[in-house]
Amino acid sequence: MVGFKRTLFVLLLISFTGIAMAQNNTNSPYTRYGYGDLSSQNFGNSRAMGGIAYGLRDGLQINPLNPASYTAVDSLTFIFDGGFSMQNDNLSDGTTKLNVKNSSFDYVAMQFRAHRRIALTIGLLPFSSVGYNVTQSYTETPTSPNYAKQVYGDGGLHQVFGGVGLKVFNNLSVGANISFLWGNISRSLTMIYPSYPSSSGSGTTTPSYSENFYTSFRSYKLDVGVQYTQPIGEKHKVTIGAVYSNGHHLNNETTIQTTTTVVTSNDSVATFGIPTSFGVGFTYSYDGRLMIGADYSKEYWGDVTYMNKPNAFCDRTKISVGAEYMPAKMSRNYLALIKYRVGGYYQTPYYKTEAGERAAHEWGVSAGFGLPLPRTRSMVSVTAQYIHVKGLQPAMLTENILRLSIGVTFNERWFFKRKVD
Repeated sequence: MVGFKRTLFVLLLISFTGIAMAQNNTNSPYTRYGYGDLSSQNFGNSRAMGGIAYGLRDGLQINPLNPASYTAVDSLTFIFDGGFSMQNDNLSDGTTKLNVKNSSFDYVAMQFRAHRRIALTIGLLPFSSVGYNVTQSYTETPTSPNYAKQVYGDGGLHQVFGGVGLKVFNNLSVGANISFLWGNISRSLTMIYPSYPSSSGSGTTTPSYSENFYTSFRSYKLDVGVQYTQPIGEKHKVTIGAVYSNGHHLNNETTIQTTTTVVTSNDSVATFGIPTSFGVGFTYSYDGRLMIGADYSKEYWGDVTYMNKPNAFCDRTKISVGAEYMPAKMSRNYLALIKYRVGGYYQTPYYKTEAGERAAHEWGVSAGFGLPLPRTRSMVSVTAQYIHVKGLQPAMLTENILRLSIGVTFNERWFFKRKVD
């Protein structure tokens, strides 16, 4: 009971700290597009392996990206999982450089068996983040005076989910997550012109324009998954997995306020959506010590309507590869019990510029460790990531991100009876 109270306290602390931090965990100008930066849904072990998840099946850690994996949990185990990240972001447009630092809540979740063939999971994690403040100055032309343009955005979406995994046969599992999405996004655009003489010749006039946009979201998200595991001999095993998520419109309340010489405010009937998506992947494991895997996913953002604008984004695709190696299952040497992980990915973000062109592409590499806690089945996952975001259009920014992620997984043995002599 003491171990449980300590575990619960730590995870509640991570959760409340994360909620407070999640509203301001990015300074990327690319978050001015759409819902902002889509948060990683990977937990500690998956994150270090380039984000592979669809064929990932580990009874000691939670994998929400494929709910069919939940049935891998041992019938006597209650898992608590929480994580956070710190990052250093270098931005450059070719002439100007900027360095920003952020921290973020990543996830908190728990998992347990409800039946010998049914496992349940509940959790909380961010869905997207918006955070930018950019000012651009424009020089005078024959048809326009010099002026400054400022854009600002803040907020994001969050999701709390409940999931169930069902073992249909010994080698086949299916599962589903139902998530409640909520959050707020606020954006503003301000055009500032210099003072100039009025037409009457007396005094000055300073024309300006501002537009403030605020949306509150309340909706849902549904994901379904399947995994099939095929043993090959005594030490080899292959798991293949697939997931699917339905696209739909999001319930929202939107207000737009414009300001020139007077303030005009109105509530808008706006259409926002999230995309249909699917993913497939596999893992190969040898003797429970070596695992390699790969994933492919596609999200049809090009079919999504955003603020009543159809075809507002580009389709998002991602390819991930990763591996994990543990020198020994049992050993007196602590280094032999560490899980060594490495991976990489390439993806095309969903951002689209105002001109209708794809804004950027992105790739990243990662490495990390799974550090077992002595005399327990618990683990600390430490992951270092390097992420490169390259703007594809002239004058667009390049981002180089160094991110350190820490995940803590507590495995409590709850569902067994102690024998007393």
